[in-house]
Order: sequence, then structure tokens, then C-alpha cells
Amino acid sequence: MYLLVIGVVLTLLKYLEIGFVANWSWWWVLAPYAGAALWWAWADTTGYTKRKAAEKMEQRKQLRIDKQRESLGLRSKTPRR
Repeated sequence: MYLLVIGVVLTLLKYLEIGFVANWSWWWVLAPYAGAALWWAWADTTGYTKRKAAEKMEQRKQLRIDKQRESLGLRSKTPRR
């Protein structure tokens, strides 16, 4: 996501001819978009995206369980993070 934001900012600076970016080649300005595409391709290929989503869901599940235990007056078995 950071690469995409950087790409948008650099594109705007180049298009509006603001600052030092106005003298850069378009290849340098558009490079963050290629980096973002490579990152997404790698993340999807290696399973990084699904693994992070599963971790997030597991954390939400554990927080719900802890909240229910507290409302019943039971102590939580897992430490809160």
C-alpha cells in the first residue's frame, strides 16, 4: 500500500511539474506501481495474504472468547495482547 501511495504522490508531482520530481524520467515516477504489482504477486503466490488474514481472524475470535469469559465472570486462559 505504501508503494501505491508513493506512486500517486510522485505521479502528481511529475504531472503538475512541482519540485525536483519534474525533472525525473517517467520511468522513475512509475516504478513504485511496478513495485506494488510485484509485491502483490509475491504475497498472493506465497500465501502471505491468506496467512495474515487467518491470523487476524484468529485474533478476533480469541478476543470474542475472552470478552464472553469476562462477561460470565470467568478468567481468561490466554493473556491479552
